[in-house]
Amino acid sequence: MIKELKIDDLQVKVYQDREKMGEAAASAVGKQIVKLLSQQEFVNVVFASAPSQNEFLAALIKQTGIDWKRVNAFHVDEYIGLPENSPQKFSSFLDRKIFKHLPFHALNYINGIAPDSFGECGRYAELLHEYPSDIVCLGIGENGHLAFNDPHVADLNDPVRVKIVDLDFECRRQQVTDGTFDNLNSVPKLAITLTIPALMAAKHIYCIVPGRNKTIAVYNTLYKKVTAQCPASVLRTHPDAVLFLDEDSAALIKS
Repeated sequence: MIKELKIDDLQVKVYQDREKMGEAAASAVGKQIVKLLSQQEFVNVVFASAPSQNEFLAALIKQTGIDWKRVNAFHVDEYIGLPENSPQKFSSFLDRKIFKHLPFHALNYINGIAPDSFGECGRYAELLHEYPSDIVCLGIGENGHLAFNDPHVADLNDPVRVKIVDLDFECRRQQVTDGTFDNLNSVPKLAITLTIPALMAAKHIYCIVPGRNKTIAVYNTLYKKVTAQCPASVLRTHPDAVLFLDEDSAALIKS
């Protein structure tokens, strides 16, 4: 680690590169899972799906001493309408990166092709109520979003835990620049997402944000007023949240 600071309640840790950042985040999450398993029968962990999570997830599956058979897995969002076998689905991403590599007790998927998307929101919200999140692992979008809570739909006091949202242009463009989709027209316009209160309800939050394309979003997260205009700014109000950065994403941090 090359820099550590705290802004409001948010711990910020900066590492030399993406690999060291991912390894540090995986170590922290792994230790927290082990600690929680010493206190309770099962641990509920929510994962994000994005290239920004690659190094973290690759390092997490290598962590030792974790009884994954006592861990329930969830994810933060899913596109609406992509075919079942689509590699762009977030459930497919998580299957490739972590879900199929470890013997989880349960894998709880958001169904983006459910006949009733509103009903699917209710079903997943009930799951989160039955299995409260212990740990949320997520990233920050270029527009400052958490999960798919883009600024125009984010509500820091959202009355629901899971909802349907339309994705803004910047968010959809990021999916193309990340290499997930070939062009903007192929990016779905609707998704199901955990809301800000659902994410913030977790006991522990680990936010992994590498890359120079995230420098402005990181700056706004740390220094702008806590509002839905930069949804990630709400992380500064959580009692146990850690933001993991590399040198590129931390380029605008004040000394």
